[in-house]
Amino acid sequence: MPTQERANRFATAPTALLFAALLFFAAGLAAAAETFSIHGFGTLGAVRTDGDDVEFVRDLSQARGASDRWSAATDSAFGLQAGWQPAAQWQVVVQALSRYRYDRSFRPEIAWAFVKYEPTPNLSLRAGRLGTEFFMLADSRWVGYSFLTVRPPGDYFWYLPFYSIHGADAALTLPAGEGVVRGKLFYGRSRGSIPLADEQWDIRGSPMVGGYLEYQSGPWQVRGSYANLRFEHDLPLAPVLLKEAGIVLAQADADFLKTRGTRTHYYSFGLVYDKGPLQAHLMLNHIEQGSNALESSDGGYALVGYRVGEWTPYLGYSRVYSKAGKRPPSQVAGYVVADSHSDQKTVFAGVRWDFARNLALKAQWDGIRGDADSLFPYRQDRRATWDGRLNVFSMSLDFVF
Repeated sequence: MPTQERANRFATAPTALLFAALLFFAAGLAAAAETFSIHGFGTLGAVRTDGDDVEFVRDLSQARGASDRWSAATDSAFGLQAGWQPAAQWQVVVQALSRYRYDRSFRPEIAWAFVKYEPTPNLSLRAGRLGTEFFMLADSRWVGYSFLTVRPPGDYFWYLPFYSIHGADAALTLPAGEGVVRGKLFYGRSRGSIPLADEQWDIRGSPMVGGYLEYQSGPWQVRGSYANLRFEHDLPLAPVLLKEAGIVLAQADADFLKTRGTRTHYYSFGLVYDKGPLQAHLMLNHIEQGSNALESSDGGYALVGYRVGEWTPYLGYSRVYSKAGKRPPSQVAGYVVADSHSDQKTVFAGVRWDFARNLALKAQWDGIRGDADSLFPYRQDRRATWDGRLNVFSMSLDFVF
């Protein structure tokens, strides 16, 4: 069996054994004391496209993607979350997650591991390994059951390969009229890597700071967010270019494409309405890149779903557009910058069937229509034949327990 095929298999023996051990251990703790809890979530997904000019990925954290053959790697995931409350004001949370990673494996990782302290009912303090909340709904991106769609819309969420940080945050909740206002500030250092061809862009240790302000009243929820990140490492451009195109990277190009020490700013706005059978989302973002190697972008999506019994059909539209900053000094630098360009729109439609308690089946079609130079964030792109058009077909079984 080829090495990549072995790495892409979800149900590997080590993964299954580790999660079984975690489940039995946490279940034993929960049975021993009421202060322990155990929950889990997962997705069994399948996705394919109608072409092989590019490979479709869930976001930048995935090394390879789906093409014109069905793939279970893109959307499948399994997670366990254990909680311990030793006192009324204290809580310890650990979440383990297995998903398709930058290293082409499903090796389990500790996604969250933090201590939470609530000195007053409206103030929450956390420290440890925390999920990222750059955009609204971003911290639950792998809990497929919590989303109406098969996956979070890519034109909006693609730019967030950051799933956790080592740091701390503080959240304050206050009454405001008939609703509540929530605010959160956070600081930490990022984890993980972003795959580039056969290399990895190391983003570990990059400091992040940000926060959001949110208002919720009845079925309405609105949030404005801001975050910024300063990269600690440069792109692995020399190895990538030499392997992929046989190109030598000049010093002027390396200086122009430097990412180390540059800062990226993330601005977002989110609006959610959820009442009775109707659910609607409107999300917008602007990402300002500090490095010449990456294009700044604007993105967003609108989504509406209406539940009829066990069935919820939904329809959505998303758009993303990016533009370069300074003029590249050479064709080599321009080749790198072009790889981060997006100019496309997507119409997506599907249906969710909640056929049993805590179980949901989904089927979805994405019609992607973009320019031929819209290459981000696809993998294995064939620039000579890619025309920017792609149809994506997806199915998933989501569950929580």
